[in-house]
Amino acid sequence: MAAASALDVLTEALRRLPGVGVKSAQRMAYHLLQHDRAGARQIARSLDQAVETVRHCERCHTFTEAEVCSTCLDPSRERALLCVVETPADQAAIERSGSYRGLYFVLMGRLSPLDGIGVNDIGLRELIHRVGSGQGGEVRELIVATNFTAEGEATAHAIAQALKGRGVTVTRLARGVPAGSELEYVDLGTIAHALSERR
Repeated sequence: MAAASALDVLTEALRRLPGVGVKSAQRMAYHLLQHDRAGARQIARSLDQAVETVRHCERCHTFTEAEVCSTCLDPSRERALLCVVETPADQAAIERSGSYRGLYFVLMGRLSPLDGIGVNDIGLRELIHRVGSGQGGEVRELIVATNFTAEGEATAHAIAQALKGRGVTVTRLARGVPAGSELEYVDLGTIAHALSERR
C-alpha cells in the first residue's frame, strides 16, 4: 500500500512540469522506477541541490548561484545596452544566438490582466530603478525582447510608456521572430536576425 501511495505522489509531482498530463507523468514514473532508478536518484539529487543553491541575480534577476551572475560581472559586456526578457529561459535563448553582448534584465513574468498579473507583479519598478540609477553603467538603449504574444506585446508597451522621457532609447526585437512564438523555442538564426534588425 505504501509503494502505491509513493507512486501516486511521484506521479502528481511529475504532473507539475509544463505540458505533462496524468498519462505522461505515469509513464515517466514507471520508466524511472522500472528501468532507471539511478537516473531517478540523480534527478532527485539535482533538483534538491538546485532548489537549495540557485537564486536570482541581484542585478538582472536571472538564475545564478552567486549574488551577482557572471554575465553582470563580465567586464567585456556592453553596459550601454540592456535587453529586457520575460524569463531566464528567454535570456539563455538570446545568449545561445551569440549575437548580443550587452546586459540583461529579467522581468520574471509578463503582464496578463486576465490572470490578475499587473505592472506591480512583474519587475517593471525594478527595471525603471535600474535604468534611472545607471547601475552597472549608463544605459543608452533598452532592447525590449518580450515574447510576441498578446501578453508580451502589452508588456513591451508598458515598458516603453514607463521609460518615455527618461533619456534612453527603447527598441523592440524585429519581427523576424514569428508572432505568437516564445523565444525559448525559436531557432538561433531567427533570434540573431531579430536582434540585428531591431527597431
